[in-house]
Amino acid sequence: MEAGNETWVSGFILLGLSRDWDTQVSLFVLFLAMYTVTVLGNVLIVLLIRLDSRLHTPMYFFLTNLSLVDVSYATSIVPQLLAHFLAEHKVIPFLSCAAQLFFSLALGGIEFLLLAVMAYDRYVAVCEPLRYPVIMHAGLCTRLAISSWVSGSINSLIHTSITFQLPMCTNKYIDHISCEILAVVRLACVGISSNEIVIMVSSIVLLMTPFFLVLLSYIRIISTILKIQSTEGRRKAFHTCASHLTVVALCYGMAIFTYIQPHSSPSVLQEKLISLFYAILTPMLNPMIYSLRNKEVKGAWQKLLGQFTGFTSKMVI
Repeated sequence: MEAGNETWVSGFILLGLSRDWDTQVSLFVLFLAMYTVTVLGNVLIVLLIRLDSRLHTPMYFFLTNLSLVDVSYATSIVPQLLAHFLAEHKVIPFLSCAAQLFFSLALGGIEFLLLAVMAYDRYVAVCEPLRYPVIMHAGLCTRLAISSWVSGSINSLIHTSITFQLPMCTNKYIDHISCEILAVVRLACVGISSNEIVIMVSSIVLLMTPFFLVLLSYIRIISTILKIQSTEGRRKAFHTCASHLTVVALCYGMAIFTYIQPHSSPSVLQEKLISLFYAILTPMLNPMIYSLRNKEVKGAWQKLLGQFTGFTSKMVI
């Protein structure tokens, strides 16, 4: 149905990163390799935590959730991106676009909330070590994880519903690599100031509120660490937070830069690069950060590899 320059479209065309065929093939190979590493890394982290009883603690329970979010987020965007690299017509149906927007927004929100929950876990571990098992009991951990998943999903459902109720112009071209919310909203044939306000409010709730909780947690953690007398004690306390702090810096930095100021948002190319950062780079780096900077995880890897080597040796004999 069409009225003037407004219409309800059945699909969109994603312009992607490049129209040059050789460049698209090169990007396909690169991103396929990175996506494979992402899936393997996060799945292996989940399996490792599941198999090693020493990792059955609140910290690794939340890390399991984070790995599941990372691999799911990458899967909501990268397979479609890879398919479009090799396709002449980069069409995405209306429902697929809506689904992609919902899952990417939901999983992104869940990740930020989980990082805040993990910061609280580290705060309790460093500042209240004797009460840690009592405070971070299984029931509380489960409730915190469920709350993160539900809150992120509800926020995304609201955004997706509002966005796709807008009448779209006859222009079906989305100048992005995926159905990103700001890129889709720009196609509307009506004023989008109210949508931008909703995006800003949501950003404050799902980005800034958890960010300030993380900041507050680390202020208390650093204050506690500085009171520790021994250098070894301070080093050990800081080491328990190093991996999480690195992931926080990666995840929160660009998100705040991108979404808090819709009216002064970065260029289209910058938006595409930022989306790639979250869809491919961050999910790929997170398991590496936790594996390389964490003694317990490295120890679990060594134990698992030792068991596997012993098993294969027996099979050969």
